[in-house]
Amino acid sequence: MEEGIVYVLKNPSMPGLVKIGITTRAQVHIRMSELYTTGVPLPFECSFAGKVKDVKSVESALHIGFEKNRINQSREFFSVEDYSVIEILKLLIFEDVTPELIKELENVDIGSKNASKEFKRTKRANFNFQTMGIDIGTILTNSIGTKTCIVENDKQVRYEGEVMSFTAATKKMLNANYDVAPTSMWYFEGKKLRDIYNDIY
Repeated sequence: MEEGIVYVLKNPSMPGLVKIGITTRAQVHIRMSELYTTGVPLPFECSFAGKVKDVKSVESALHIGFEKNRINQSREFFSVEDYSVIEILKLLIFEDVTPELIKELENVDIGSKNASKEFKRTKRANFNFQTMGIDIGTILTNSIGTKTCIVENDKQVRYEGEVMSFTAATKKMLNANYDVAPTSMWYFEGKKLRDIYNDIY
């Protein structure tokens, strides 16, 4: 049994995929620097990382649990929303080390950072409720039908009586300390907002 860090990473150039991997605290710098090679167009971003008592067992359990979403048996990439992995991982960790991995992943050259920002900026249109045909005052339902929010303007919603960004409302709904793509968690007239967004853009 060996303590270590299990991490969940995303890459802007690989939409819809997450990498579930492990490292030890002593090897964090080496492992993170290995990830950004000439075969990867943009730097990875850390969605979540936590320290666990038995790193190999936890990694194995996650890989088995998301086996049907695995892209390639010889690679640690999965076609799954990062929050699905994070919510399970949060139950298994004893220390959140996300800031540590974010710091290590940011140790790339300025040109690469700027390329990543520019790619995300130009990749797709900004989210806008009215452009998607969702009027102000519309009630949106969460993915399990237990929570609702009301569209307040083009980009904000009213959740539990407070006006906030759609991302902030989603984080509050999940009681999460990490960003979650809100369009994957909310529905309009029975259709996932991500599907509506994809149809339009």
